[in-house]
Amino acid sequence: MANSIQLESEITCPHCGHKRVETMPQDACQFFYECQGCHEILKPLPGDCCVFCSYGTVKCPPIQLGGCCQGRSS
Repeated sequence: MANSIQLESEITCPHCGHKRVETMPQDACQFFYECQGCHEILKPLPGDCCVFCSYGTVKCPPIQLGGCCQGRSS
């Protein structure tokens, strides 16, 4: 299972429940995400580095690889 990371994650909006599969950036965290259902701007929950770690079905690539994320926005 060497370097096997998933690049797609399904984000669920906590405001309206809209779900959408998105491709995650490999080299940065995505700090903001606009829901395509209600257009609310999502931000990570306290303690999470990005919207994928907070609202996605799969954590971001740096976390999947066992590292930490610097919380850079993309």
